[in-house]
Amino acid sequence: MGENKEVKAFVTGTFDTKSLELNYITECLKQAGVDVVRVDLGTSNDNLSSPGSSPAQCEVSAHEVAGYHPKGADFVAGHSDRGDAIAAMTVAFEHYLSQQTSVAGVIGAGGSGGTALLAPAFRSLPVGVPKMIVSTVASGNVAPYVGGSDITMMYSVTDVQGLNGISRQILGNAANALAGMILNTGNLHSIASAAGATNAELPAIGLTMFGVTTPCVTALTTELKSDYECLVFHATGTGGMSMEKLCDSGRLAAVLDLTTTEIADLLSGGVFAATEDRMGAVIRTGVPYVGSVGALDMVNFGAKATVPDHYKDRLLHVHNPQVTLMRTTPEENVAIGKWLANKINSMTGEVRFLLPLKGVSMLDADGQAFFDPEADQALFDTLESNVVQTDKIKLVRVDANINDAEFVTAALDAFAEIKSG
Repeated sequence: MGENKEVKAFVTGTFDTKSLELNYITECLKQAGVDVVRVDLGTSNDNLSSPGSSPAQCEVSAHEVAGYHPKGADFVAGHSDRGDAIAAMTVAFEHYLSQQTSVAGVIGAGGSGGTALLAPAFRSLPVGVPKMIVSTVASGNVAPYVGGSDITMMYSVTDVQGLNGISRQILGNAANALAGMILNTGNLHSIASAAGATNAELPAIGLTMFGVTTPCVTALTTELKSDYECLVFHATGTGGMSMEKLCDSGRLAAVLDLTTTEIADLLSGGVFAATEDRMGAVIRTGVPYVGSVGALDMVNFGAKATVPDHYKDRLLHVHNPQVTLMRTTPEENVAIGKWLANKINSMTGEVRFLLPLKGVSMLDADGQAFFDPEADQALFDTLESNVVQTDKIKLVRVDANINDAEFVTAALDAFAEIKSG
């Protein structure tokens, strides 16, 4: 399958238990004019024991997919516990799908277990490849399934169990939605141009922003938009993940990661936390990088009543009824600085990391609620003590607040340097 250059829609799922529903999706796609490959992920013994066995004569058997597991097909088949077998198949399917070159789009359907089986592999595909999951859990918190990718999830309304008046409509809608995505992908650039998007063919750069760093990022995009497609990501945990997903996919020419607040939430238990892989894409790809400490003066929580008890006596600022901010301390900023330095030191491309000496956010300005030069200095000193500066990696001190015009100028100068470096 990996050598087939003809792009097709991959209908994926546990055909040993969902063949009726998945074959219905298949027929809907074919009726819409889309070529289909059915990929069986069933973990029953009959499915996995024989290379040729697959319900409904799927083009790709579960045994074939299981063979992509790092420990081989026998490892997947060797689990007596269904949960362990599904976990092993999840790994195998991710390896399988990430190696296919003929994927025009992917679709699957299932309950919580089936959704968890599909999602990691779907996330492994590049942003822009259509991905659809019909799921019983799509009306709840889908962040664990979608992550930083562009998976579309459709709530199944009824359980994915048989065909009825509701499920036929929902599954058919999902199939036709995927068909529309696949069949119209080639028109998107011309449509964007017709709609007035003059930057559709420009190289893309990623920028991170929070409400309290908006003036800085807005000024940067104004200066750069004639030469770059400026993709701005809200630094809410998934925002950083989405930016790095694009970076890993080779879609970004550079990164201006000026708002790294997600790291404060990661280390202090906030609700907008990064993962430990934050900045990992920059390390892996060597993409030119301008970074800073935007909004590292705060950890984010929900409504004030949701702030953990051990933080109740801290300096809190109610941003709105749903968001409460907590000022980071010098001790927390030392930990943040060490975490950042470890990541920066691992980068292989051109790096400029800017330190705004007069404050890291709108709230961290003279006279504002979070203005705390001592806490900021702890962050700056830790970075300067731990970052190993080289010809490629440099810290830049800027005697301004992150939202001041002087800082914007410094960021533009740093960007010009990394482009030519």
